[in-house]
Amino acid sequence: MNAAPEDMHPPLDNDAWRLLGLDIDGTLMHWGGDISDRVVRAIEQVRMCRNHVILATGRNIVATMPVAERLGIRRGYAVCANGAVTIRLNPASPGGYDILETVTFDPTAALELIREEMPDAFFAVEDLGVGFRVSREFPMGELVGRQIVVDSFEELAQGEVTRVVIRAPGVDVSHFDDLVQRIGLSDVTYAVGYSAWLDLTPPNVTKASALEALRRKLGVYPAHTVAVGDGNNDLAMLAWAGQSAAMGNAPAHVHDAADEVLGSVEDDGILPLLERLIDPDRLAVL
Repeated sequence: MNAAPEDMHPPLDNDAWRLLGLDIDGTLMHWGGDISDRVVRAIEQVRMCRNHVILATGRNIVATMPVAERLGIRRGYAVCANGAVTIRLNPASPGGYDILETVTFDPTAALELIREEMPDAFFAVEDLGVGFRVSREFPMGELVGRQIVVDSFEELAQGEVTRVVIRAPGVDVSHFDDLVQRIGLSDVTYAVGYSAWLDLTPPNVTKASALEALRRKLGVYPAHTVAVGDGNNDLAMLAWAGQSAAMGNAPAHVHDAADEVLGSVEDDGILPLLERLIDPDRLAVL
């Protein structure tokens, strides 16, 4: 939905609060796992200028909290697990957060269907605030939090969950799209990663659905919403936002879904957008 140049950056009312939804990996965080000091400082200034900065990520809570700490965000909100979990950051609470909302689904049917097609895949279900229950340990660094290896596949699928992760080494990414369509997983929302990685969340749950609930809660006008991302799981968020931007490192179809394309994450391509949300006059009186 590429906008005409004159409509690319419409002026925003500086007296109205804005909501900025930010993906983490590939958007704020370099591939080496770092967020630059320049980006951290810019986000601090954006927050000082009547902007709700909300991390919107596929990460679980355990993996999201260190990022919030790095950015100096100790109060506010974050969307985790691709929209299935919303937390309120609160330094007075254990772990620094309260769980505001969770959306769950029964993963049994999805897990069994995919296991029939990919018996050698790695399977994980989110263990909220802890880590994951897994069919076997994922390679180091791929899941953050405790990995609890279950005794049986039936135990893995037991109970309602917020998120399922399937990793299939050696499988082409496009195969996941074909697989989901073929086996008819209509009762979940899914996102395919850059590698052979599939995320399943409850039906109609996305980063956009969680951000919309927060927008209403915070009383932000729809036109005053901004979102930045780089992956398939950001597409709904980009379509939802009043203004959207894709990182330069994102695939072409993600570029096509955004109003503008920024520079690469490795070059801190998000900085120009952040700088547009900083009001020098407001900073001068703080």
